[in-house]
Amino acid sequence: MVKYQCPKCGMTFNKPGKCTMDGATLVAVGNKKVPSASSPSSSEPASHDHSQHHEMMIRDFKKRFFLSIVLTIPVLLFSPFIQNLFSFNFQFRGDTYLLFAFSAIIFLYGGWPFLKGIVEEIRNKLPGMMTLIALAITVAFLYSSLVVFGFQGEIFFWELATLIDVMLLGHWIEMRSILGASRALEALAKLMPSEAHLIVSKNNIKDVPLSQLKEGDIVLIRPGEKVPSDGVIVKGESSLNESMLTGESKPVSRKKGDKVIGGSINSESALEVKITHTGKDTYLAQVITLVKQAQESKSKTQDLANRAATWLTILSISIGTLTLAAWLLLGKEFAFGLERMVTIMIITCPHALGLAVPLVVAVSTAISAKNGFLIRDRIAFENIRNIDTIVFDKTGTLTKGEFGVTDIVTEKGYDSKQVLSYAASLEVNSEHPIAKGIIKKAADEKIKTISVQRFQSLPGKGIQGVIHKKVIQIVGPSYLREHNITIGEKSALLESQGKTVISVVAKNKVIGIIALADIIREESKEAIQKLKEMNIKCMMLTGDNKKVAEWVSEELGLDDFFAEVLPDQKANAIKALQSKGRRVVMVGDGVNDAPALVQADAGIAIGTGTDVAIESADIILVRNDPRDVASVIGLAKATYSKMKQNLLWATGYNLIAIPLAAGVLYRYDLLLSPALGAAFMSLSTVIVAINAKLLRLK
Repeated sequence: MVKYQCPKCGMTFNKPGKCTMDGATLVAVGNKKVPSASSPSSSEPASHDHSQHHEMMIRDFKKRFFLSIVLTIPVLLFSPFIQNLFSFNFQFRGDTYLLFAFSAIIFLYGGWPFLKGIVEEIRNKLPGMMTLIALAITVAFLYSSLVVFGFQGEIFFWELATLIDVMLLGHWIEMRSILGASRALEALAKLMPSEAHLIVSKNNIKDVPLSQLKEGDIVLIRPGEKVPSDGVIVKGESSLNESMLTGESKPVSRKKGDKVIGGSINSESALEVKITHTGKDTYLAQVITLVKQAQESKSKTQDLANRAATWLTILSISIGTLTLAAWLLLGKEFAFGLERMVTIMIITCPHALGLAVPLVVAVSTAISAKNGFLIRDRIAFENIRNIDTIVFDKTGTLTKGEFGVTDIVTEKGYDSKQVLSYAASLEVNSEHPIAKGIIKKAADEKIKTISVQRFQSLPGKGIQGVIHKKVIQIVGPSYLREHNITIGEKSALLESQGKTVISVVAKNKVIGIIALADIIREESKEAIQKLKEMNIKCMMLTGDNKKVAEWVSEELGLDDFFAEVLPDQKANAIKALQSKGRRVVMVGDGVNDAPALVQADAGIAIGTGTDVAIESADIILVRNDPRDVASVIGLAKATYSKMKQNLLWATGYNLIAIPLAAGVLYRYDLLLSPALGAAFMSLSTVIVAINAKLLRLK
């Protein structure tokens, strides 16, 4: 498999393009084994991850900056222009040669990152920021050196030194800004503990490194400790803090049989957990992989920025050369024209442009991961801001996928709690989905079951038993028809909604009816409302019958629905909407909705829990909460807005800066020196970095 390597930092990627942090063009290196970020199950940190690389670069730029700033002091003291400006004399025999020596050290040591950069950019046939800086400092150094050794003209060493100082300072500040946005993976990896308490036998617990855990192991997790890997609780009940993994701020209750995610924190009591996933198969490892893929994946906006940066470089060199020629034709000395050309090259460096998109991508990816939104495809994420239609799968997305009680209707003399108590008491030992739904409803309402005497099954019709000396029956419509027992109109209405209706009978009289259906999530209504406020049409796709679909649609206020659709027909429904010019997002569980997720302009898999590796979805939402769909769209809009602001700033300021650098206001004694031009260019880079970080406040 072909890998692509950054020539600056040495990091590798799976796709061609530019390095997400350095902006350098990636070079194909073939099937070369390279260092990668460590997996959460390993206690050894990565040796060459981006965070460490940036820390190394920060130290390097800091060291070069401080040494250069110290050497700049004698350069300023020995410069004739500075001496004339501040009316002092510091001349002696050979002072210009000493000035040359100090300047040469600054040029070669302080300017080395830029001199190295121009070679790489020319080799890759993509001139950019490093090309402009390197040309500017090289021209200034060579011209000034010729003057020192006999050529007629002015010395530019003080401008050269201050220019390199400002550029190094700008890069140092910029790298510090980038580092904060690039630590998402490092923060995720640190969520895992270094060891686990492996239960070897009943009285033998052994602390082992995470790398030694295997599927099927039982581990002990004490209160306050982190869950070492994904698993299922086999003993105990507690609350777990999963906020760093899913964005859910409240601790979630977990009991025997529930799944737990590696990296979550056990809050209350000890748990015994059977390990189900280790290493790269764990939820956190998959999250890290997805975050890394998102940071590496190319973006339409980023492609635009890269092309603009290349053209800006070419434009800068062209305008700089024309400016030099124009001032020479107007009779100005070569030194003046050269200074104007150097200033133009510096002020138009496309550094801010190169960082405008990658910084926003890094910040938005970190925000997404922290809130349980995992982005697999950046282009789909960008496109989602323009969608006008969302199609939801019903079961497990808008509904809980659980058969539960939706309505209880009672006759005079009975209340809903009494009817539910009778039903739950009779159904308590049944495994039927209807029984489970009734028992769960009673438990939620804190209704206790009653002792049942002479329990009896009525094959094909229901069940009965004696409660408080009364014969109570739970039966279906066939039993009522057979015994000529009448039922109210409410039952027919509930049945018309596609619900399953059972009757509770006492003394051949219906005392109450209980309707059951797939329970609609409480969050679904709020989610639909939020999306409608964004002027997005909300629809539903389901294999259920039309009555059920119509009931859910009316309850949630959906704009339309597709009912009785088989899994292989779901993609056709999406195609039909797209053929009408709609931009469609499909939201489903990522399993039987896979064809529809792929067909849609963007596919969102919701409520995937620990199974995040879903190839068909562009965006994965960890929680089973449809409100997160609106949050993702909101983040996509905010992210694009920040990208656009950064691109406008990174290119727009040149409209004013280039004419000033060229000297259009020279008659008013308003000129930009190369050092001041560098300061403006560096300031634009810092503004872009700060603006990207402001995305966190959205």
